[in-house]
Amino acid sequence: MAEPDPAGRSLADRVPPSLVFRWAVAGAAGVVAVAAVVLGLYTVRNILVLVLIALFVAVSLDPAVRWMVRRGLHRSWAVSIVILVLVALFGLFVWSIVPPVVDQSGTLLQKLPSYVQTWSEKSRAIQEITDRYNLTDRLTSLAGELPGRIANGALGFVQKLFGTIAAALTVLVLSIYFMADMPRLQRGVVRLFPPAHRRRGAHIVAVVVDKVGGYMIGNIVISLIAGVAAFICFQAVGVPYAVPLAVMVAITDLIPMIGASLGAIIGVGVSLLTVGIWPRSIVVLLFFIAYQQIENYLIQPRVMRNAVDLSPVAVLVVALIGGTVLGLVGALMAIPIAAAVKVVLTPMVVADDPADAGDGEDGEDPGTGGAEPAAA
Repeated sequence: MAEPDPAGRSLADRVPPSLVFRWAVAGAAGVVAVAAVVLGLYTVRNILVLVLIALFVAVSLDPAVRWMVRRGLHRSWAVSIVILVLVALFGLFVWSIVPPVVDQSGTLLQKLPSYVQTWSEKSRAIQEITDRYNLTDRLTSLAGELPGRIANGALGFVQKLFGTIAAALTVLVLSIYFMADMPRLQRGVVRLFPPAHRRRGAHIVAVVVDKVGGYMIGNIVISLIAGVAAFICFQAVGVPYAVPLAVMVAITDLIPMIGASLGAIIGVGVSLLTVGIWPRSIVVLLFFIAYQQIENYLIQPRVMRNAVDLSPVAVLVVALIGGTVLGLVGALMAIPIAAAVKVVLTPMVVADDPADAGDGEDGEDPGTGGAEPAAA
């Protein structure tokens, strides 16, 4: 406790006004600096999102780059090969998929009113619903107005298209730089840790990179398998619009938890509208039921292995949070990041509870997650 002033002066009398003024100026400057930083981050938020996505893409493709580096290839050549393969696959996808998707999707939209009319004639319940909500006339009107709406919104569509292309090129270029400089970036992040904790920091960085890369590559492979399997089923059964439906199944399969079911609902729904219930739609329904079991219990465990070790509730929660922040990309990014955080925090929790220290499955360290510590 401070000793009383011999002269009996108060604290306000003992502190010089100039010192109070300097404190006030320093505090106000700090507030202004923080506000300026927040405003600056908000102003460039779109660019920061692209940088974050590019970094995530680079980390996701890093396992392929490291696989080639381990086989004696220089990292720059490995990055070039990965990018060339990625661009070639994307170009092949656009060249082979986009024209039939656009053509068949337009045909489906044009014939949708007739499909609804046919079903309403076959089923009294469907007829009551279509008559109550006037669905046939509304769909017919929508199909007739669609070309005009597309023409009227052509300028806005072109602007959004060029904006999307510019954003995609920005992400691609940044991803190339991040992949080429990934080891240096990892070492830079490790140096942010105190010297006594850099070994642990190197392990954390390695776990995050392995989890993100393993999950994303595995998720893309599983989605491609789902799309190809759905295309084969649609073609074999004779369901029209097989190409856009298969693409839709592959895209929705990327969505955590509900994606496979959503793709199945779309595929079965279009099959019901186009070819009827028996027998082809039943075959499509049985295919999706069987394939989801095969994917859940055979394909996904083999492809993912230990990439993601989260409970279904945790996957759903983190996917919802990521989707709220950044949409589908955020949902995809949130799951491997959450898995990496779990792997990092598990040893700390076990260390705080000595009774559980020996409960690691098969004698393995619960915090390793299969990743080797990176060089500090």
